[in-house]
Amino acid sequence: QVQLVESGGGLVQAGGSLRLSCAASGRTFSKLDVGWFRQAPGKEREFVARKRWSGGVTYYANSVKGRFTISRDNAKNTVYLQMDGLKPEDTAVYYCAADRKYCSGYGCAATPTEYDYWGQGTQVTVSS
Repeated sequence: QVQLVESGGGLVQAGGSLRLSCAASGRTFSKLDVGWFRQAPGKEREFVARKRWSGGVTYYANSVKGRFTISRDNAKNTVYLQMDGLKPEDTAVYYCAADRKYCSGYGCAATPTEYDYWGQGTQVTVSS
């Protein structure tokens, strides 16, 4: 079993930056692919980014490509989402997730039901 706890959310002005962290418990975390999703009020959960357990393969949603960076430190059992150039439309609850299964391709990476473990979410609010 893996537990995920996000932190680092908050209120920031447009153009600013935030770094989200996702701390994981569980000995198998280093072998799990990890992802970030977000959900704005009244909208479906939306894929943001995913990174392979080995760190070699990364996927980003077009809406965040070039602004957000996913990284992981397996020694610390932590995943990060560096968010730069934030826009009001980035406002959402951000969730980290982990996947026990092999997944190849953007379609798989971007599907919420692919993931086995979820954190409770952290609120990010970007003011204009």
